[in-house]
Amino acid sequence: MEIQGRDFLNTPPVKTVRFGGSVADTLIKHKRGDSSDYELLKHQLADPDIKDAQIINWLQEFRSCVTQLTKDHEQLIYTVLRLPWVGRSQAVVEEYMAFLSNLVSAQTVYLCACLKMVVSHFTPKRVTICEGGVDISDSDDEDESRCRALLYCAVMSCFSFSTSHFLMPILQENFPFVQKSSRTLECYVHNLLRVTMYIPALRRDILELIIGKMLKLDVSGFTPNKSMLRYPAVTAHVCVLCFSCQDEDMSADDSSRVAVTAHPVAERLDALMAVLMAYIKDVCHENGSLHVERTKELYRDLLGVFDKLILPTHASCHVQYTLFYLCSFRLALAEAFLDHLWKVLQSPSQPAVLRQAAAGYLGSFLARAKFIPVLTVRACLDLLLSWIHRYIDSQDSSGRQACCDISLHGPFYAACQAVFYTLIFRHRAMLEGNMKKGLEYLQSLNLERVVMCQLNPLKVCLPSVTSMFAAITRKYQVVFCYTIIERNNRTVLPVVRSSAGGDSVTTNTNPLDSFFPFDPFLLKRYTEDSRSLLSPLGSREDEDDFLCGETAQPEGIVGMTPSSYDSNLRSPSSVGSPPFTFQRPF
Repeated sequence: MEIQGRDFLNTPPVKTVRFGGSVADTLIKHKRGDSSDYELLKHQLADPDIKDAQIINWLQEFRSCVTQLTKDHEQLIYTVLRLPWVGRSQAVVEEYMAFLSNLVSAQTVYLCACLKMVVSHFTPKRVTICEGGVDISDSDDEDESRCRALLYCAVMSCFSFSTSHFLMPILQENFPFVQKSSRTLECYVHNLLRVTMYIPALRRDILELIIGKMLKLDVSGFTPNKSMLRYPAVTAHVCVLCFSCQDEDMSADDSSRVAVTAHPVAERLDALMAVLMAYIKDVCHENGSLHVERTKELYRDLLGVFDKLILPTHASCHVQYTLFYLCSFRLALAEAFLDHLWKVLQSPSQPAVLRQAAAGYLGSFLARAKFIPVLTVRACLDLLLSWIHRYIDSQDSSGRQACCDISLHGPFYAACQAVFYTLIFRHRAMLEGNMKKGLEYLQSLNLERVVMCQLNPLKVCLPSVTSMFAAITRKYQVVFCYTIIERNNRTVLPVVRSSAGGDSVTTNTNPLDSFFPFDPFLLKRYTEDSRSLLSPLGSREDEDDFLCGETAQPEGIVGMTPSSYDSNLRSPSSVGSPPFTFQRPF
């Protein structure tokens, strides 16, 4: 039977009935020792079928007596904080925000509980859906999209600048385990970054939290071995990204047909990189134009995180590209980053391991960043070579015979390798336009003295760097390295101590244990936006000229770092990603 369009028999009645007295009367009775209405109130608030009208009614009453809600009523308040307000009508959300604001203002004892409640919504709740008779756990995208804009109203209602320091420990505590799905991590990080738009004072700490978690993923050992070279899709994609040396025999269509299994850790890191890059872009741009002051402020925050976390982390493959990407917005930022790395490298008060890492970043940044002009590259090479020659002078004047003691000369070898690596990738740009002047500049660097000094950097640098540097300098008759290389190959590497300490190194492994942080990688979503930023090695003609003929490198060379084969993974973008938009609050 239907009455006015309503199925009376099959439609349950709307719950508008409430039992017990008002909240104020219930609190008074509870204080006198009568808890019957008090328990009934908690029971009604916990009803999973509670309606919007009921929630609004309760919240209005709670607001009217918020001064009475002391710590004695902790369990009652916790029940209110568990009310299902997210995804409700706008009226419910506004009333809930007003309640939270009144509560934390009158009863600061509940501040942390309110913060924890809001942060608990930073990841979408899980729902079970049935597809083909199989139960699949997934995120409730509709619920999450509806509440996304509302969460930050809650943040503004609950958080004041004077109490923001209570929030950071809660954000750290609630960060999902890195083994969680990429979707969960992505949503949480997205919401963390949205918090920085409302509480700028927390941005440095939040970026440090996010990047710290991303570094754990980055160095967690998810990289495959060198057999990656057997997969044409991977090799071809790397060549497009880095060296612009596509093989005519392999078209883009051919390479895309080769299946490469995605690694779950790579997928998670890919998702987080995409969110963080979108955040950097949105913060630094307004109406399509670069906002200089905001960009400078973000640079300072990211540089602080770089010094604390990224620079000391060995062999991270991807996370450092956050700063690389930011520096691409303006040459002044790139030059400031280079100056910062240079100061770390030449500072004797810095630990040797950090000075070596700074040299690796310096050389890799100069070599790979297309947006750095030749004049800046030359200026940096002048600084590096001047420091290297002074270092050689100090060794020659000491009266002692120098040997390959990495613990003593590690920064020197790292600086030499940075120079060699930079020249490998940027020599063409230096010689274009005026070959004669370009060659004169290369000869003015006095690379022959560096190569032939007693410290013998060619013996310590990575073999791939040494081979390519030797091929290039021989082609242009700048310096001849092969006699030294052959002599080095006939002798055991005379290392007194490794940079990590311990006994003498007697094998031909690289004692610098160095890496090039801006070697290309294949996290799919970020790679699509980064191709134009990376500097190519040269044309296929150049590769045929000396790389294929003079070096023993694989045909599908990926990068210089021993693990650079391992640093490239292809992963699919996650389905149902949150929109990467970080608009500033009004």
